[in-house]
Amino acid sequence: MRYIARYLKPYYIHMIIAWILMLTELTVELLLPFFLGKMIDEGIQTQDLNTIIYWGSIMVGLAILSFAAGIINSFYSAHVTFKFGYDVRQKLFEKVQAFSFKNLNEYPTSSLITRFTNDIRMIQNGIFMGLRIMLRAPLLVIGGVVMAFIVNWRIALIFLITVPLLIGFLLIVVRKAGKLFGKVQERLDNVNRVMQENLSGIRLIKAFLRKKHETNRFIGANSELMNYTKKSLRLIETSMPVLLFVMNMSLLFILWYGSIEVSNDNAQVGDVVAIINYALRVSMAISMFGFLTMAIARMKASADRISNVLDAEIDLTESEDVQKQYRVNDGSIEFSNVSFRYPSLKEDVLSNLSFTVKPKERIAIIGATGSGKTSLFQLIPRLYDVTNGEVYVDGHDVRDYKLDHLRQTIGYVPQAPLLFTGSIRENIRWGKNEAIEDDIVKAAKDAQIHDTIKDLQKGYDTKIGQKGVNLSGGQKQRVSIARALVRKPKILMLDDSTSALDLKTESKLLEAIERYECTTLIVTQKITTAMNADRIFLMDDGQLLDVGRHDQLLKTSDLYRKIVESQFGKEGVHER
Repeated sequence: MRYIARYLKPYYIHMIIAWILMLTELTVELLLPFFLGKMIDEGIQTQDLNTIIYWGSIMVGLAILSFAAGIINSFYSAHVTFKFGYDVRQKLFEKVQAFSFKNLNEYPTSSLITRFTNDIRMIQNGIFMGLRIMLRAPLLVIGGVVMAFIVNWRIALIFLITVPLLIGFLLIVVRKAGKLFGKVQERLDNVNRVMQENLSGIRLIKAFLRKKHETNRFIGANSELMNYTKKSLRLIETSMPVLLFVMNMSLLFILWYGSIEVSNDNAQVGDVVAIINYALRVSMAISMFGFLTMAIARMKASADRISNVLDAEIDLTESEDVQKQYRVNDGSIEFSNVSFRYPSLKEDVLSNLSFTVKPKERIAIIGATGSGKTSLFQLIPRLYDVTNGEVYVDGHDVRDYKLDHLRQTIGYVPQAPLLFTGSIRENIRWGKNEAIEDDIVKAAKDAQIHDTIKDLQKGYDTKIGQKGVNLSGGQKQRVSIARALVRKPKILMLDDSTSALDLKTESKLLEAIERYECTTLIVTQKITTAMNADRIFLMDDGQLLDVGRHDQLLKTSDLYRKIVESQFGKEGVHER
């Protein structure tokens, strides 16, 4: 909850104004029954019209003041609420952007989306109610009891029994409701996760006829959400009749005891009417506690979930003595006794890797699925830190670079190309914001996608659907490669990102890449691609088995020979 106070701090003046206006409303509400009692005793009972008009005019004026205060209070409350939501979303987004891959693995995408949307909305609702009615309700209870004692302390004694009893009951309800609403938010995460997976994989679901299976999965997640929501609401709703019953019994007692006091000349009719009005207001305020309890419980549960993200420790950061002057100029790479394991695993995925890549050298990396090729790639731009050993770029440990300086000189194309909603031009420029039109066109031409783009109705202004759904796999790969090339990187890393290209297109692409002043690493399963590399790294089970040119590995490596045979046959091996 401390984060709520921190992000509300810039708006304390607006909050104070809102609270002053709320107190104005409250004061009027507490004075009206008192003046009503005066009007009854001094005007209606004595049939004095002037007194009735006098007190009536005061009450009308106060009602108008209360109405105006309420309208302005709503404006300031809404202002604080929406500005708070904006600030927290901004901070939450910045935190997630700073997350390492380890952090991202701890928070599923669906869970983060729920925090950005539903959880912040729950806190906003709580803040608005806090400025509008949350403080007003308990203050109305306290003020109503105090005013009742001022009017007639004998009749008001009933409040000393009912009010503490109800407040204690509500505290128990709030504690239980908070735990239940926390579980509701967790189940909402599950529903969002299933929905996200289904919308992303709808084509696969249809192709494999898994509609029934996925429907059952969603029904299961949705049922859990419904059941916990029902439990939470049932608890809140059950508390309401208890509150109303106790307050109605107190009203009956006030009427009964008040009539006795009037008969004994210990109270006036106006006193009884005023105390009944206060009792009704206290009853209404306490009945609002059910809704307030729900809002507080949800706000607390949501605030805890958001604070978990904001408090998350980022394991991959820049050290205090990072060398700001270091820049990548040549693009040389060295792995020195590097071992690496993912935070969630117990075994290394890379074991004792040592190799050197010269500037502007082209390296092809070949290996079976799970051999550690992608893991190797992720260590160069420092997406993960090594478990043991060192990774050097241009002779400097990657941990000694500023992350921005290191990564802005690297062009990285992942296995699964990801495009963003927007135009093709915007997606290519995404690699370098300051890229001019000529740079974009050159990158597209070198990526062998320019002609395809020109044939589209709107050319480079053609809008790409979410994740590039209106482009083929090969087109998405080439746009992703153009996005990397527009950076004019010193190190270019292609992680099996030419798999959807035909041999002719891939050959032209690799030929164009040779004109770039960069070191190139290519993860590939195609021997035709590896054959043209300066060297081939053969990997298996996280280890570097052999290094050499195509003709050398054919002579020295049985595994490499088997890979070539699987693609070209035994005759093809001898021909090559």
